[in-house]
Amino acid sequence: MIDIKKIRKDPDFYKEKLGTRGLPAAEIDEVIALDKKRRKLLQETENLKAERNEASKQIGAAKRAKQPADEAIAKMRAVGQKIKELDEQVEANDAILNDKLSRLPNVPHEGVPVGLTEEGAVEMRKVGNVREFDFEPKHHWDIGEELGILDFDRGAKVSGARFVYYVGLGAQLERAVYNFMLDEHMKEGYTEVLPPYIVKAQAMYGTGQFPKFKEGVYQVNGEDMTLIPTAEVPLTNYYSGEVIPEAELPVYVTALTPCFRSEAGAAGRDTRGLIRMHQFNKVEMVKYTKPEDSWEELEKMTANAENILQKLGLPYHVIKLTTGDMSFTASETHDLELWMPAQNKYREVSSCSNCLDFQARRMHTQYRDENGKLQYVHTLNGSGLAVGRTVAAILENYQNDDGSVTVPEVLVPYFHGITKITKENAVPFRSKARK
Repeated sequence: MIDIKKIRKDPDFYKEKLGTRGLPAAEIDEVIALDKKRRKLLQETENLKAERNEASKQIGAAKRAKQPADEAIAKMRAVGQKIKELDEQVEANDAILNDKLSRLPNVPHEGVPVGLTEEGAVEMRKVGNVREFDFEPKHHWDIGEELGILDFDRGAKVSGARFVYYVGLGAQLERAVYNFMLDEHMKEGYTEVLPPYIVKAQAMYGTGQFPKFKEGVYQVNGEDMTLIPTAEVPLTNYYSGEVIPEAELPVYVTALTPCFRSEAGAAGRDTRGLIRMHQFNKVEMVKYTKPEDSWEELEKMTANAENILQKLGLPYHVIKLTTGDMSFTASETHDLELWMPAQNKYREVSSCSNCLDFQARRMHTQYRDENGKLQYVHTLNGSGLAVGRTVAAILENYQNDDGSVTVPEVLVPYFHGITKITKENAVPFRSKARK
């Protein structure tokens, strides 16, 4: 959430900066008007409280002098009723003002490319060599189905579209990938956390998913509970309402969780394969830092995500997203996109974002600086990585002409020495039946 004091001081700055994210200037005007109304009501309340105090003194003096105080008592009661009415108006105004503020996106950092769509994103670097195939590369869903390690039909039978069964070495590949990711992040100083998968609405509000994006999640009917769309929510809320000891900063945490998304508005997009699922695994990275350190920490987090791709030998590039394509809470976002041979294009596998104090203000997460003054921390989050998309890229980039898939060297220890996924070893119970 943006500090209302800063908007009040320079509304034109926020109209300009948030306008690059598609926010109409009228919404800033509404916030300013509500803020002015609030301050006016509070001033009226303070004036009336001064009148009530004066009336109370008159009543006390009259009683000590054994004189009638009926008029002063009546006046004090009338003033008290008026104060009550004004307090109710302030409360109602605050509810509207806070709702308006909660729907304003974060301010883009200087240097973020301006654009309301993904067009205009800036490529920061390209890493790895795109493989040249001497055969026509297959899509990952075809590879997985032919090997028997991805079963979309049975996933749809049991749960509906955009669900899948990983079977045999497919399940083992998914597990190998996320264990490798977690192991690498712990080497880089992250503490592994196993968080709740269902959270309260207040936690969703704290990280910026609520109130604006409720249509994109699964909520538990009749309860104030939501299935997490990303581990960012429980990880970032870990310190909500708390003061983090300065000596502990920066805090690095990572977690593997399933993520649940309704994919509202995604009809017709990526209907096949692992790219856009209702349920998928993701390894998340979250950092809490001092304000002066957050930009350096964003670069480190991006490097942490890149480390996974480099060790897996997967070609990718890093782009800086436009103002309109960033998440609601981000001030700057670096996307990592994997090369998908069958699609002949890059696809997102990680977004690393600096949210500054935007989430911390919503969650009331602070630390006490060297002068003893409370300050809001800065929060950062990044995928490290989306597991299913990484698996999809492995299947496509490591496929062989005979339909097998070579296991990336760094994952072989997780496969107990298996170096290739073939029709013969992919699904043990089927291999047994063939014998």
